[in-house]
Amino acid sequence: MKQLFDTVSYSCSKIVTKTYSTSFSLATKMLSNSIRSDIYNIYGFVRLADEIVDSFHDFNKEELFKELTNDLESSLNEKISLNPILNAFQHTYYKYNIDKHLVDAFMKSMRMDLHKKNYLTTEEFKEYIYGSADVVGLMCLKVFVKGDNYKYESLKNSAMALGSAFQKVNFLRDLKADHDQLNRSYFPNTDLNNLNEASKQEIINDIEADFSKGLNGIKKLPLEAKFGVFMAYRYYRQLLKKLKNTPALHIKNTRIRVSNPKKIELLMRSYVKYQLNLL
Repeated sequence: MKQLFDTVSYSCSKIVTKTYSTSFSLATKMLSNSIRSDIYNIYGFVRLADEIVDSFHDFNKEELFKELTNDLESSLNEKISLNPILNAFQHTYYKYNIDKHLVDAFMKSMRMDLHKKNYLTTEEFKEYIYGSADVVGLMCLKVFVKGDNYKYESLKNSAMALGSAFQKVNFLRDLKADHDQLNRSYFPNTDLNNLNEASKQEIINDIEADFSKGLNGIKKLPLEAKFGVFMAYRYYRQLLKKLKNTPALHIKNTRIRVSNPKKIELLMRSYVKYQLNLL
């Protein structure tokens, strides 16, 4: 029965989410059960592509990515895939009428990671961020608004800003891994070997502007999504706070994280704010 295979597929996407990101998994648990599995399905897909370009160093990444691209196109055309992650994603793709150009833009940015190492201009950086983060926020927004195109359009810019903020925080947190292991430098006009306080503050100011736009959108989200997205926002704000308090020269030599007890504290505090309508 196809339904049984679909159930297994959704479970695979959930396992991928829980295994690769405890923080995102925690935030997703705070979403309404009616949309939770679809967010798992989106995350499972984007994680699969990201792992190919970031982690599979002992294999032919280009061939693996080409295979994934072909399988993705086939799954969207045939509405089924023997790859359970893609099978789950195509279900959510059609259920919420996700725009194909969002998927294409994401795959384009992931493909860039196969070869491109430095982003020298703001335009290049913005293009990469749009494909790697903004469109993921828009895919999730499609799920959150459940097909309401008016609400989607009204929240589109804030969803993109929030996606940008999350990605830029990740870049700042992962400077060491990106630079030393993957030989990548995302932030334009920034010498990561000699990151100074002024450069760090400029990056943080940009992220905080994105967070401000993103929070305005969170306040207008449907109830099924609001608390879960707010939880993710609070987690990334805490990461940014720790990065802000870390000397610039130390950021590249350590990996900032939020401890599990702190995550629980954030969850409790966020829930109180949510219940008191203090977002």
